[in-house]
Amino acid sequence: MAVYTEVAPQEAAQLLQQLGLGQLQSLTGCQGGIENTNYFVSTLCAGATHHYVLTLFERLGFEQLPFYLQLMKHLAQREIPVPNPSADANGQLMHRLKGKPAAVVNRLRGQSELAPSPAHCAVVGRMLARMHLAGQDFALQQPHLRGLGWWNATTPLVMPHLNEEQASLLQSELAHQNAVAAGAAYAALPRGIIHADLFRDNVLFDGTTTDGQPGLSGFFDFYFAGFDHWLFDVAVCLNDWCLQPASAAPCPQRTQAFLAAYQSVRPLHDAEQTLLPAMLRAAALRFWISRLWDFYLPRQASMLQAHDPVHFERVLRQRLAQSLAQPPLAAQALVL
Repeated sequence: MAVYTEVAPQEAAQLLQQLGLGQLQSLTGCQGGIENTNYFVSTLCAGATHHYVLTLFERLGFEQLPFYLQLMKHLAQREIPVPNPSADANGQLMHRLKGKPAAVVNRLRGQSELAPSPAHCAVVGRMLARMHLAGQDFALQQPHLRGLGWWNATTPLVMPHLNEEQASLLQSELAHQNAVAAGAAYAALPRGIIHADLFRDNVLFDGTTTDGQPGLSGFFDFYFAGFDHWLFDVAVCLNDWCLQPASAAPCPQRTQAFLAAYQSVRPLHDAEQTLLPAMLRAAALRFWISRLWDFYLPRQASMLQAHDPVHFERVLRQRLAQSLAQPPLAAQALVL
C-alpha cells in the first residue's frame, strides 16, 4: 500500500461525492505493500462517519480491473467477508482519478494477526475453502497474472543481482516447476478463483465469536487474484501462516489446524495431496522472484517499503529440503 500517485483532498472529495459516499473528513496515505496507491478515507454521510479505502491502480489497466472488482462484489454477495466496491450512479465499480483506474471499497474492521495461533489458522483455512467454492460460479475469467509464465519472464531480470549459489537455486527450481506443470498430475488439479496473496497482513480479525474463536472480519487485497489451481492458494497460506518466522521451519500445530479446517469444507483431491510438496516450493519460488524484482528493480514511491527477498529464499530452501527428504504421503504429513 505505497503511495505512487499523490491525491489532493479536493480530488478525492469530488470522487466520493460522485459515488454518494458523503463529505470527505480525512485522507491518509497507507504505509505498507508495494503494488498500488492506497489512502484511508473517512466521510460524513447522514450524520454518521464512514470509513473507506481509495485505491489508484499503478500496474493494472482499465481492461483488467473490472475482473477484480466484480470478483469482490460476487464474493461479498455470497457472504464471504471481503471489501465491497462502491458503484456510481450507472452501476460502474471502476472509476478514474488522476488519469488512472481507481476504486473505493468499504474499510473492513479489525487488525491483522501477525503472530497467529492454530485457532487463527483454522479460521483462515475454513474461510479460504468457502471462498474457493463461492467463486465457482463467477462469470468472468482471467488467468493468475503472477503464475508460471510470469516467473519464466521475470527470472532473467533478477538473475544479474544474484550470487552463483542463488542463481543456481533459482534456475534449478524454475526448471523443476516447469517440469511439474507439464505432468499429468498437475493437469488433474482442480482449478478456480484464487486469492494468490493471502498473507497474514491481508486478513483482518475483530474480537471473538460466540464460541470463543477468533472473529475473522475479512480477506482483502484481491489484486493478484485469478483463475489457477486452488492448491496454490493453500500453499501460499501454509508458507506464511504456518511457518516459524525466523527459521522458516513449519509449525506442525498451525499446519494441522489450517489443513484440517480447509478440508472440513473442501477435501483435497488425490492429485492435490501428491503435488502439495511441489506446490509449496512453487509458492515460495513465486514470492522469492517477486521480492527480488521489487527489491532490485523498484519503482519510486512515497512511503514505499520493499520486502526483503531473503525470507522467501529461506522458505524455498526449507521446502526443497523437505520434499527431497520425504516420500509422497498424505497431505498433512508432507508439511509437518
